[in-house]
Amino acid sequence: MSTTTPASPSPGVVTRHIRWVLLGVMLAMLLSMLDNMVVGTAMPTIVADLGGLDSLSWVVTVYTLLTAVTTPVWGKAGDLFGRKPVHLASVAVFVLGSVLCGAAPSMGALIAARGIQGVGAGGIGASAFALVAALVPPRERGKYQGLTASVMAIGTIGGPLLGGLVTEHLSWRWAFLINLPLGVLALVWVQLMLKLPTRRVRARLDWAGIALLGVAIAAVVLGTIWGGDRFAWLSWQAAGPAVVAVVALAGFVAVERRVAEPVLPLRVFTGHRNFPVAAGLIFVMGAVMLGAGLYLPLFQQTVQGASAADSGLLMLPMMLPVLVVSTIAGKVMSATGRYRVFPIAGMALITVGMGLLATMSATTPRLLTCCFMVLLGAGAGQCMQMAGTIAQNAVDLRDIGAVGSAVNLFRSMGASIGVAVFSALFNHARDGHATAVAGFVDGTRAVFLAGAALCAVACVAAFFVVEVPLRKAG
Repeated sequence: MSTTTPASPSPGVVTRHIRWVLLGVMLAMLLSMLDNMVVGTAMPTIVADLGGLDSLSWVVTVYTLLTAVTTPVWGKAGDLFGRKPVHLASVAVFVLGSVLCGAAPSMGALIAARGIQGVGAGGIGASAFALVAALVPPRERGKYQGLTASVMAIGTIGGPLLGGLVTEHLSWRWAFLINLPLGVLALVWVQLMLKLPTRRVRARLDWAGIALLGVAIAAVVLGTIWGGDRFAWLSWQAAGPAVVAVVALAGFVAVERRVAEPVLPLRVFTGHRNFPVAAGLIFVMGAVMLGAGLYLPLFQQTVQGASAADSGLLMLPMMLPVLVVSTIAGKVMSATGRYRVFPIAGMALITVGMGLLATMSATTPRLLTCCFMVLLGAGAGQCMQMAGTIAQNAVDLRDIGAVGSAVNLFRSMGASIGVAVFSALFNHARDGHATAVAGFVDGTRAVFLAGAALCAVACVAAFFVVEVPLRKAG
């Protein structure tokens, strides 16, 4: 089976045309990141309209789970069929899912539509990362990875803001339906402006590896959700998924060692130690940022009495530092070629910020809470995309596409597993309290303490990053 895939771009200066192309790509990425978080502040209204409180966690989990499972599929498809057609296809799937979410008549239909959205989001993330790699020389990527980090920050933290404002003044359905005109704009933009040289290759998809990886990720998430909540941790219902995950992962490794076109080449993990370290940092960032974006607005609404719209606005102290710091860090890396300090300092700040957020109570002044959030945002701005750049620079050029999908895979895995773990900790900590507010305070404290511990481990791991000189051409 023959098809096309982009050839490597010639090294050189990033032109104005390329910047316009990347703007269209970033628009699609913004939509996918917004919808990852938009349900946080809209959840109470969605439940009041559709019912299904017991199934509400799946509105978030199914999105991140299918994003994680399909990310390597989209990434490999981009290697085989071309970055542009795969990007356009993923945006189209995402827009379809958005329309179905907005029209959902029940909680079950909404969960199914969110799954379709997640499939499209997996492709948008993988193709956006790969398109930056295809269009921008490595030495210049810091600037554009900083832009990508800014887009991710706007989406991750702006999602609750959009969800709150739209839910309060229009309807929760418009939080999804707004993606229709913007998604069509992103499609037309990239279709008209992106021109990539191509070469013909023989396409072979690693279906066995894709299936085994999907089963492993799904089993981990299900086991985490069920364990300690619906079932005891040592019950077969909770332990069974763990066994399935181990078997599927072992099968995945065996398959990837033999196939000619692996969905995730194992050589990227053994070629240079920077890649596995960067993958771990990306996983942690996926978990922590989604956890903060979900539980901070809920804390502000339930404990501090904020409205849905106000809880979204109160996320700005975390969002703005991410935007500013990520841009500065990207420019410094591009100018100096130095990057090791950023994940170390960033993870240290996030650890402190999460630890301070764990001290919040019903009487904590909002100004003090905002100061804690500034620390978290400043740390995230140094890590969100810097880890992706480190991962890219640690592998051969032939694996750039696979690394692009791997970066989004680990981010989505962190989000999926992180939400499941945080949800289990939250539910366990809030049980048995006399009031809902007291239970919510203890629940969020457990979430932020767990996040701080996870980031502390990641900070230690960041010291193992080796500062490899950045490539000057793609």
